[in-house]
Parts: sequence; C-alpha cells; structure tokens
Amino acid sequence: MSTLQLVLAQINSLVGDIPGNTAQVIDVARKAHSELGAELVLFPELTLSGYPPEDLLLRPSMQRRIDAALAQLMAAELPCAVLIGYPRVVAGKVFNMAGLIADGKLAAEYAKQKLPNYSVFDEMRYFVSGEQACVVDIKGIPTAITICEDIWHPEPVAQAAAAGAKLMLNINASPFHRGKAQERLELLANQARAGGMPIAYVNWFGGQDELVFDGGSFAVDAQGKLCARAPEFAEHLLPVTVRHDGGEVTLQSGAMTPALEDLASVYRALVLGVRDYVNKNGFNGVVLGLSGGIDSALTLAIAVDALGKERVEAVMMPFRYTSDLSKNDAADQAQRLGIHYRVISIEPIFDAFMAALAEEFAGSERDTTEENLQARSRGVLLMAISNKKGAMVLTTGNKSELAVGYATLYGDMVGGYNALKDVPKVLVFELARYRNSLSEVIPETVITRPPSAELAPDQVDSDSLPPYEILDQILNLYVDKDYSAADIVARGFEQETVERVVRLVDRNEYKRRQAAVGVRISERGFGRDRRYPVTNGWKAGE
Repeated sequence: MSTLQLVLAQINSLVGDIPGNTAQVIDVARKAHSELGAELVLFPELTLSGYPPEDLLLRPSMQRRIDAALAQLMAAELPCAVLIGYPRVVAGKVFNMAGLIADGKLAAEYAKQKLPNYSVFDEMRYFVSGEQACVVDIKGIPTAITICEDIWHPEPVAQAAAAGAKLMLNINASPFHRGKAQERLELLANQARAGGMPIAYVNWFGGQDELVFDGGSFAVDAQGKLCARAPEFAEHLLPVTVRHDGGEVTLQSGAMTPALEDLASVYRALVLGVRDYVNKNGFNGVVLGLSGGIDSALTLAIAVDALGKERVEAVMMPFRYTSDLSKNDAADQAQRLGIHYRVISIEPIFDAFMAALAEEFAGSERDTTEENLQARSRGVLLMAISNKKGAMVLTTGNKSELAVGYATLYGDMVGGYNALKDVPKVLVFELARYRNSLSEVIPETVITRPPSAELAPDQVDSDSLPPYEILDQILNLYVDKDYSAADIVARGFEQETVERVVRLVDRNEYKRRQAAVGVRISERGFGRDRRYPVTNGWKAGE
C-alpha cells in the first residue's frame, strides 16, 4: 500500500494579474509541501488568468503572458507537482486548459470538453472544446484530469473511466448561488459512483465583480462518500490522502468542515463580494447613505464586516419628511458599529434646486419629480464625498425594488457597488435577523417598522407596491423562473396585481442597465444572468 498526498489549494487570485497569480502559485505550492507534505497541489480553473477573464482573452498579448508564466513555473524548482488552469492557444484555437507541471516540465495538458454557455457563463465566445480524455500516471495511479463543467456531464467521466482512470482531479471556478454547495456534493457523489473512482474537487475562492466563488473544495470516494471538505468563503489548503495498492484507489478520511446554513452562506457571500470589489479595485473604503431603513442598515452591517469600521462612513441626509425615529435609529446603529457618521441636511440643497427650476416648473402640480429631486440631492452629496475621499459609494437598493423600478436614477441608485442587488426584500429582513443573532447591530425598530422611502408625508412602500411577501413571490416566478403572467395568475395570484408587477418589471429594464454592479446570490440575478433588450415590444401575458 502506498500513498499520494494531494493538497487542494483554495486561493483568491486576481483576474488579469498573471505575474501576481503565478507568484501566488509558487508560494502556495511551497507552503503546501513544507506544511502538509504535498506531492501534488491542485489549483482552480484558469488560475493564471483568473476567472472569468472575459475579453482579456482577446488581447493579443494574453498567450505571451501565459507562456511566460508557465516557463516561470517550470523554472521555479518547485518541491512538488502542481495542476493549474490557464488559457492556451494551440494551432490558432483557444482552449480552457489544465496543465500538470512536474520535475520542471509540463508533463500533461487537458483541454476542457464541456464549455458552459448559460446563466453567467459565456465560454463558447472564447474557447474551443477539447475532445480527448487525459489520463496520466501519478505515483502509479492512472489519474484523469477534468475541468469544472466536465463533471456536470456523464461523457467526460465515462470517457476517463474507459481510458483506465482510477482517480479523477477536477479543477473549478464554480460561482456561488443559494443551495450550490449541496448541488455540487450530490453531483460529485453520483459521478464518482458512475465512474467507479474517487474525485478531488478544488474550487476558487473570492469575489469577481458580481460573481462570488465560495470555495468549499472537497473529495469523495468511489462510493460517493464525502471524505474531506474545506471551509466556505475562506482561503484554505485541504490535504487529501490517496491510498492505492496497485488496484483499488481509496481516500483516507480527512478534515471535514461542516457546511454553512443557508442564511449564513448568503451573508458571507455578500460580505466577500463587497470586500473583494473594494479591495481589488483599490478603494480606500466606502461611504453610504444611512436612512434609518432596513436596506441601508443591512448594507452598513455588511460593509463593516467586510472592511472594518475604520473604512466605512455613513451619512444621514434628512429632509422635512424624515422621521425622528429614522434619525435616531441611524445614529443608534452608527454608534453600535463605531463607524464615522455625520448628518448633512438636504433641505438647503433641495430648496436651491427648486429655486433654480421655479420658472421651468411654473403652473405644474407637485408629483414624483420633487420626490426624485430629494433622492438626487442625496446622490450628489455622496458622490462628492466619494470623489474627495477616494471612498466608493455603496448603494443600498434591493432586488425587489430594482425589479419594479422603485428607485431613482442618479439618486438612491448612485454608487459603485450594491451588496443587496440580488437580495429580495423579504430576504433582507431575514438577513437582518440573522446578522443580529451574531451581535445586535441593527436596531429592532429598523426591522419591525413598515418600510418607507420617506419622500412624502406618511409614505410607506405599500402605498405604491403590493406587500413584499406577495411581490417577491411574483418576482421569483417572473424574473427567476420565466413564468408568464397567465401562469403566475394560474398559481393563485390576483390578476390585476400580477399584470401590474409584470409591466413594472418590463418597463424598468432601462434603469437596471444603469444600476451598480452587485453581488449575485441567486440563479437569476440582474446582470450577467438576465439580459433583456431595453427597447422591445414583447407582451408577457402568455
């Protein structure tokens, strides 16, 4: 009986930083060998370029930079073998490649066969599919190499088994959505049983624009039993010991981090998305408008957890309609979190705008124009602070509001990033409760009071929208699941309400096109997932 010591390197790399990513691979490989006895270190899909590199793959110098990185790795005198992902041009075709570097040589390469082209994935725009299995001898074990989407289909696994593989290594850049960790585990268990071999699965960790990669790397044996699992939302080196006697290949049970509960995983995804967007783009910190409402309260908690209180500023910008409760709750939360907090009234700014527009507005009735002007006054203040201090504005709108256009362009939509962009309103309340279960940073009255934009006297959201418990269900069916209005009505929802919500969603695509990037936590977020034309004559009734 002999052993092979694998280490799954769950790392956070930076898209486009090929020299930095290469240096990280070298450092991590040496650490994995010295601390964990690694003989082979597995790195995620497209390690060297980062994932997804998008149109950086079209840059003429991409291949030259990748070739230089591979040459650097081969010359680095690494103490162990490494399996890494990178883009590679072969005979004028670009492949999503995995390469095994051992003893200073590129010992094997595998081209990804199954290229995802759905949801957030667009790989057929860039890559050509591979056709051949790659089974390489590693310490006497016939070992198959596969990449991410390959494992979601039966053909690559069957092909590898037919080629004599007894162990499969699968490198990934698999983004998070709710329930994804369990989906992966069930999938790998089924594929391991189908192929009759253990599978080691390494996943990328980190935030990249709207995508969050949760890590959670793991290994299953040939019966589909979980043998080792890394933590989610953290950099980690997971050792996996492979045993073989010339015939059967087994995995020794190793470290087993429990899976996170649903709300915990969503909250950590939001924190990670904010942290990496701010840090990787070089911002000093963030500033946000703290209204005393639940959306900005949850956003503030996420920001502090992501960046620390020293890098977060909140501004209360009251107007004549802002209640004392809102002012008190905002000040209370700021004090609890220990952030830099100030109050700047928008009253004189609004009055100056109205004076400048007096002749233009003469003879017209007051309407939502004046409400929007309040929001835009706040947006101007936040952007001025951002410009002066180098702090990015975090906008605070949720998915429900963005879906129906209950937001003001150049007002409360102003900002560089939105933690709650893919979070429906009902989930906002659940996450606020979850965060308070860790430590009570959001005042209870923020959670229990009726939601209000406070842009008019005694205004509440339910004046303009259906109750969020109803609205979110309709939006889930129409936006996330592509149900028609008629199908939604058939499920028991009131026809007039459904048709009104659908109209609002359709006619507010132009707003969403101008919204900030935000964390994706669902299978159908606004952005990379759902791409509707702004100008169209589609009728959604059937």
